[in-house]
This record gives sequence, structure tokens and C-alpha cells, in this order.
Amino acid sequence: MSSRCRPNRTPRSGKVITPEEIIKTPMPALNRRTLLKAAGSSAAAIAAVGAVAWRPERVAHAMPHTSFSDIQFDIGAFVHPAQTIAGIPVDFGVTFTYLAPAKLNRNPTKNDQAVLANALATIEANYSFSPSGIFTFVAYGLPYFSRLPQSLVASHMPRLSTNHNRFVLEEAVPCPTDFGQPGITKATFSVPVRIESNDVLFTLRSDSLINITEVLAWLQGSSILNGNFVPSPDFDGLFSFGAGRLNFVQPGLPRQLANELSAAGVSPFPTIATSINPASSMWMGFVDQQLAGSAPSAAVVTFVGTSHARLTTAVAGDYFDNGSIMHLSHNIDDLAQFYNKDPNKFAGAEDYSERVQYMFRSKKADGTSGLPFPMDPNDGFTNGGGLGAPTGNLATQQQSAFLPDPFFGAHDYLTNYDPATLATGVKQLRVGHEQALQRSSRAADGTPLHIRNDGPGLSSLDVPDGSTQPTLEFMAFVPTAEFFRVMRVNSASLDLVQAGQNGGTGTSVPAGVTGSAAEDDGLERFITATRRQNFLCPPRRHRSFPLLELT
Repeated sequence: MSSRCRPNRTPRSGKVITPEEIIKTPMPALNRRTLLKAAGSSAAAIAAVGAVAWRPERVAHAMPHTSFSDIQFDIGAFVHPAQTIAGIPVDFGVTFTYLAPAKLNRNPTKNDQAVLANALATIEANYSFSPSGIFTFVAYGLPYFSRLPQSLVASHMPRLSTNHNRFVLEEAVPCPTDFGQPGITKATFSVPVRIESNDVLFTLRSDSLINITEVLAWLQGSSILNGNFVPSPDFDGLFSFGAGRLNFVQPGLPRQLANELSAAGVSPFPTIATSINPASSMWMGFVDQQLAGSAPSAAVVTFVGTSHARLTTAVAGDYFDNGSIMHLSHNIDDLAQFYNKDPNKFAGAEDYSERVQYMFRSKKADGTSGLPFPMDPNDGFTNGGGLGAPTGNLATQQQSAFLPDPFFGAHDYLTNYDPATLATGVKQLRVGHEQALQRSSRAADGTPLHIRNDGPGLSSLDVPDGSTQPTLEFMAFVPTAEFFRVMRVNSASLDLVQAGQNGGTGTSVPAGVTGSAAEDDGLERFITATRRQNFLCPPRRHRSFPLLELT
């Protein structure tokens, strides 16, 4: 998370973080030439984000620089402790994540393996392994593994514990609510999902956009690292980088960015900017970084697993034991629809009472029917529309954005009734996004089995008219590809939607209960996924072209 309070002043539970307690360091200006060379088509969006973002002052850590975990993405010891804001423990991770997919122009050699290994070590020698420096992960898609002897891959790739004929890495498939699937329509962005075929995914994480763009440019031949001349690795034409994606997670940044874009007349921001909660880290106005919503440690989502759950055949000492599956997707957010105020447009006006149920559930924190947090009785739209948020008071804005994400059991969705219809005696289901995910996202003891590193983005990628739109740049670590597929099917929850309504089947609706209307199916109609792919993130010790040394 962003360590936003003064060093050694971790707030107590329930304390509100005020602007006076936030140390904001201005974001240094980006080198436009380096940015254009490194980021290409995403350069303009990165520049726009960099113009309004700030660098948080981090809590210093005494961890020795060489004490790296074998789990590539296990960086908690190098970041900072979690915070409690508005009574909710949250962890915002590192501010910026740049996802750089690449294809291989030829089969890599053992020399390429050594060159990449040296390149990764060189990055870590020139930047601190910290948010103020950079974290670099490398993952590999099925196209990479198809270049290796298949008997070698099969002998080392973990398999599902429930089906030894299936591997942990399988290709991503369209979600049931992705455009182009049977019965599915989208109000604004009718873009079919594309299953990408990248060999490699580089993930660069830092509080500094300068560091990210420098490392990306260095990998492509700039020979500059941390402002110094450092010869770039000689990949000999090995990589062709694809469309990169940037996500940013910082409380208040989406609204700040929306205000700037609104003033510049960039659609859809003039119509939605004032509806985005100024305290939120996400475009949709609700914080998505609750500590209770992710696995308690990186080990939980590895192939070898922990006592909470073991979903694969991997055991400690196996080649890929500390590896994990990464799912990557690019999603366009239809915020004009999500924040719609016109009762005659889309499916009607979407005030806070609707949006909070789409995101979470139709239950209070104690499990009884009702809104997770009250709507402001006078204005359900301004600054998000939660109780007190329209007044401009930071504390009340935080309270309506930082909400708990309790777990009431995997079958809680079967009693998630619309409070409006329940008041008339009708039990009609609604689907809350977080609640639907919980149908299969947790172990038997309730422990989350995923770590999400998703965040807001700003991009024209795959937008039909080429305009820049708010996006969700999604990346998550899970134990198996099948685990993510099932979790995404459950998030779509078409089995709870009335048959015939935008893909709904109603097959899981209990007797005596009315299925959900398609317009109340979580966040599904507000998001268009245009790209998906699964990757295997190997243990750190094998992060450079895994298995190649065994050929």
C-alpha cells in the first residue's frame, strides 16, 4: 500500500488519515523522449497520470538487499506494513505497475538465458529493491513453453491435484459475460475479447514512473539505468514488445485525474468527474485493497501451497514449487453508464445505493439485508453519493469508499436479496461482485486464494473510436489457471440471472426465489474485457527462461 503517514506513525485502527498527515513528494517530470521510446502508444496516458500523481514517503526497512524470496512477487518485506483507514485495514502496494508483454522472434538459447539473468541482476544492482527503486517480475505464457521439448515441460509442470491429466498452466478463455459470448451485449464498448499469445510478460512496479520508463527503455536498448550509462543487454533481436499497460493505485488519484481530464474536455470525464469519490483508489469509487480480501501471504497462492489449501501436485523442491499463475486482462470501464444520472438512459440512474450493491452485496456488515453503507439522503451522486460524502468532508468520503468485505460463506449469494423487493415480500436475487467472487475464491477455512495487483488505468487500447478511456488493468496471482477460470465464471453468475436476460440461465436460482435481473448482475455490464492471457510466474531461481538449461 502507499505508506501515506509520517515514518514510524502507523495509524491506530479506526483513525482517519487527514491531508495534513500525508507527506506528498512531487512526481519528478518524465523525460518525454525516453517515455515515447519505451512506452509507445501508452506514453500520453502515462504522462497524464504522472502530471497529477505524487510520490508517497515510505517507511524505511532494514531488510538486507540480498534477502530475496524465491517467490518473485513476495515483496511485502521490502514495502511497508498495512494501514487502517476509516476503520478498514488496507494495503495499497506499490503506486505504479507497468505490464510489458513481449513475443519472441526466435527460440531462445542458453546464451539468451544467461543474458536475461544478467539483465535482471543488473536492474537490481542499479535500483533499490523497494518502491522508491523498482521490482521486476518475469512470467511466461504457453507460447514460450511450446518452444521447449514437450516431454521436458510435462515432466516438470505441476498438475491439478484433482485431475493429474491437466496442468496448472492452461490458456485463458473468454468469461461468460465477455462480449461475443452467447447472449451477451454491451451498451457502449462492443469489443470481442482477444486471447493473446505473448511468450513473456515483464512486470515493473515502482512509485517512480521515471524508474519504470528507464528500465523499459533500457531493456529495449537505451543503455541508461538510474541516470547512468549502463550497456543494455544484447538480446540480439529476441524480443518484440507488445501493447504495454499501466495501472496506478493511490487514494484520490482517479478523482484528481478525472478533474484534469474533465477540465480539458476529454470524454467521458466532464459528465462523471464529480461523481467519483475523492478518497477512492479506484475509478468506481470504492477501495478494492482491503487486507481481508487477499491471501495473507504470497506462499498461499503458489503451486506448493500452504496448510490453507494445496491445489496442485507440486511439493517443495520441485522445479516450479514457488511459482504461481498470473492472469492478465485489459478491461474498458463504462463509467458513463456506471455513474449515469439520467433515468431514461441505459438501465436507469445509478445512485450510490445501486453502485454499492453492484460492487459488494445487498447486505450490511452484520449479514442482514440492506445497503453495506448508507446513501446520502440529499444527494446520491456527488463525490460518490455515500452518506456525508457530498459535503466534501474527507472523513465521510473515506467512510463511504473504504468498506469491509466480509465473508459469510461460499453460498451466501443464495440469500443476497434486493432490499427493495424484499420489503414487498418478494425474494429477488441480486449479484454483488465481491460476493460472487467468494463463491469459489477462498479455501475451506475462508482464506482468500488470490493476490490481486489490479488497478485503474487510462488507455485508448482497443477502444473502437480511438478515444482515451478509464480502464481496469487487471493482474492476479492464483494457484492454477482452472482456479481463475472458475472464479471468473462465478463472478459472472449467469446462473443467478433470469433466463433469457443478457446471457442469464437461472439454473442456480432456488425454488421460491426470483432470479436477478441482468441489470443487477454485479459489475458485468460496466466492464468490457478486450484481452486476456494466462502466464506462469516461476520461482525467482528460475525466472530467466525456465527449463531452457535442461534442454
